[in-house]
Amino acid sequence: MSRLRLLLALAVSAAVILSSPFIRDIRDWIRATFPGQYATVVATAVAVAIAGALVVAVVRIRDRRAQRYGANLLALALGTADAIWNAQGIAEVDAVERVHFVEYGLITLLFYRVWRPRGDASMFVLPILAGIAVGTLEEWLQWFIPGRVGDMRDVFLNGVAIVCGLLFSVGVDPPDAGAFALRPGSLRRIGVVATVVIILFSSFVYSVHLGVETSDPEAGRFRSRYDAATLISIGQERLVLWKDHPPIERPRSRSREDQYMSEGLLHVQERNRRWEAGDVRAAWSENLILEKYFAPVLDTPSYISRTGHRWPPGHRADAGQRLAALPPAQGSYESRADAAEGRHFIRTWSRVVFWIVVALVVVGVLTACFTRDANGRKR
Repeated sequence: MSRLRLLLALAVSAAVILSSPFIRDIRDWIRATFPGQYATVVATAVAVAIAGALVVAVVRIRDRRAQRYGANLLALALGTADAIWNAQGIAEVDAVERVHFVEYGLITLLFYRVWRPRGDASMFVLPILAGIAVGTLEEWLQWFIPGRVGDMRDVFLNGVAIVCGLLFSVGVDPPDAGAFALRPGSLRRIGVVATVVIILFSSFVYSVHLGVETSDPEAGRFRSRYDAATLISIGQERLVLWKDHPPIERPRSRSREDQYMSEGLLHVQERNRRWEAGDVRAAWSENLILEKYFAPVLDTPSYISRTGHRWPPGHRADAGQRLAALPPAQGSYESRADAAEGRHFIRTWSRVVFWIVVALVVVGVLTACFTRDANGRKR
């Protein structure tokens, strides 16, 4: 029975992860089928799913009513508070976030049922670790998909859904007395699974978030996944490739995102935003970054702009004149093109130090879990 439950949990997790490339297609289908009702359709589906789950929970509650009703009410209250707190005020975005909430609640429930027979504290810890692993893999896959974003902060945001899923699981199938103790071998199991999750999450952060800061004497400082020499080399490759095959068609959701182009477009957006805000100095610096390191993005027609993104000569000359009229700058310019919600998406942490810290954490977790488990067996 446990094996079937494990297979079901893994199958649902795989479906959530592998559905990422098709989310845009599903979204487009809903929009085409129900014009102007996308947010309503998604929100209704989420509400029906949550209501159905609560009905099932109520029907199953026969004993320990206070404990079980309390767990479900706490899950509902926590989920509602999270929805209000993290709402962005954009109906479609908020509706999609609620879908993720239901997904990770379900995943946690399924993994709880896998480890519920152990009857000890591992049935609470292991589903949380499993949910984090699934969230990491989903975000990692999204990073490779055009139009999607993979962000470690989203993994943490899924944590609320995981906790709510665990509370709901306890309400549906509460633990027996003494469940907060640990049976022999459980701590080792937690240590091994935690190690796998730590390494998985660390590899995701390394792949997606770690980069370098380039300091250009004229353009200023900016962050990228590539150093200056690599950016120039990639630019030369794109110049040859895009001469005959410009990216004029919107990438398919199953194709791989061109991270070089995506970074260039972020600088285009930042340049334009700064110019519209009247920040000539910042717009000029962003334009220099583009001219030096992302020239093919400026000059190549694309699905974003059929005329490219380079400033016309007259516009550039006007910007230069306005810049010359400004007082000298205080310090070098720092680009925020990769920033979201006030934070840099690209971190410039030392890669060596990063992996040393990860190794120390892994060794600490394994040592603590295996040592305490061995001591518990001796007693």
